[in-house]
Amino acid sequence: MLEFRPEELEEKIDYHFRDRMLLRSALSHGSYVNELKINTYPDYERLEFLGDAVLELVVSEYLYNCRPEKPEGEMTKLRAALVCEPTLAECAAEFSLSDFILVGHGEEEQGSRSRASIVSDVFEAVIGAIYLDGGFEAAERHIGRFVLKDMERKQLFYDAKSILQERCQKKGDTLEYIVAGESGPDHKKVYTVEVYINGMRVSAGQGSSKKSAEQHAAYEYLKREKDLSG
Repeated sequence: MLEFRPEELEEKIDYHFRDRMLLRSALSHGSYVNELKINTYPDYERLEFLGDAVLELVVSEYLYNCRPEKPEGEMTKLRAALVCEPTLAECAAEFSLSDFILVGHGEEEQGSRSRASIVSDVFEAVIGAIYLDGGFEAAERHIGRFVLKDMERKQLFYDAKSILQERCQKKGDTLEYIVAGESGPDHKKVYTVEVYINGMRVSAGQGSSKKSAEQHAAYEYLKREKDLSG
């Protein structure tokens, strides 16, 4: 069985739980709880449900108060970029959340602790746990620290593939994503994808899935073009 290490995670997120069972539930996949013979407790799903609502409220309130120039449609788009699965997985990577997720043996062998869908769900569950343990302000501080920063970069990352597709269509350029390599064991693959425009390689990116690698590759190209343009 994997080990529950609350002190280490609490230091990383700068929040110390009064009720550590909330944190343990937030980190526990159903497969882990099902393998326990005694002292079972809820997995992360209910806390994820709560954390998702808290996250959306905090982000919505922040955008309403701090982005008065943005109309409703732009705020909706930016909120979607901040709370989507790939972005939350990136936010969780800042404090190595995947290292603390508790999964069953079968899920561990399949590399589930590093899967973006599970990491993002647990990220929301931790928000739910903080909210129940310390109240709205504690959850808001956590979200502000890990979600409400680098928003322009996160929106560009979220929109990278569609932005690049639109640019190429307008110019009449051909756009192609090619898998250049795979590494790692079957349960923890890392894919490398290259972007080609008009047959010329312009960037590359890596991810735990082909889709994620494509998104990173498109983002790297757009980021470089933005940096070059000043």
